[in-house]
Amino acid sequence: MASPPDPLVFLYRDVLDMPVGWLNALVRAKRPGRLPVVLTRDEVRRVLSRLRDGGAATLVVGLLYGTGMRLLEALRLRVKDVDFARNEIMVRGGKGDRDRVTMLPERLKGPLLHHLAEVRGQHERDVVAGAGWVELPGAYAGKNPKAGREWAWQWVFPARRMYEDPRTGQRRRHHLHETMVQRAFKEAVRVARLTKPASCHSLRHSFATHLLESGYDIRTVQELLGHRDVSTTMVYTHVLNRGGRGVRSPADML
Repeated sequence: MASPPDPLVFLYRDVLDMPVGWLNALVRAKRPGRLPVVLTRDEVRRVLSRLRDGGAATLVVGLLYGTGMRLLEALRLRVKDVDFARNEIMVRGGKGDRDRVTMLPERLKGPLLHHLAEVRGQHERDVVAGAGWVELPGAYAGKNPKAGREWAWQWVFPARRMYEDPRTGQRRRHHLHETMVQRAFKEAVRVARLTKPASCHSLRHSFATHLLESGYDIRTVQELLGHRDVSTTMVYTHVLNRGGRGVRSPADML
């Protein structure tokens, strides 16, 4: 099937009945580049200390900064994706449907283990009640239909409420909804009195920038973020906490 014509081409060719050859010389305007919002380490500490949830949302926010994951990547984690022995997290089906590995921060291992113990208890109670199912990716449900009740496939951050799948009749839990984390983060930013328009995604930007500030090479940061091209990662070299372009002002050398 042929792709639809450009709206401008359609207007001149089909509506105004005018030749459109001159349009071929036009160049599409590019969106102006925007630097990401990056928090300082002190600002990150202030926000983290003011998260009032104290539970799953707080842990998710900590993982966003500590791993560089996107919000939905963190919420879609399965139990089997977290490797405590290797201090690794497998991020599956990220942007561009690519998998990657990132680190599991040492300081979050204890809270995450405690959280998973509570989640496992909840899952076991669900199974006893005839529920305990979870949605499986792709065609895996057809290949291994019983896997939807296995502990390894459960969400790390399950929702509080269950739902019934209309196709199978299974009583399942979805993962935690992103708006719950976004609201908790927004309130923490407000209480911390930050002036920057920070969002959950700002923690991913901060993760990358702080790694570069610490001396890690840009290729390593690229792999941790899952960028296909290093040019995407290069934007963080422009927001390092060293002033404009990393140049020392002559006023500071008087």
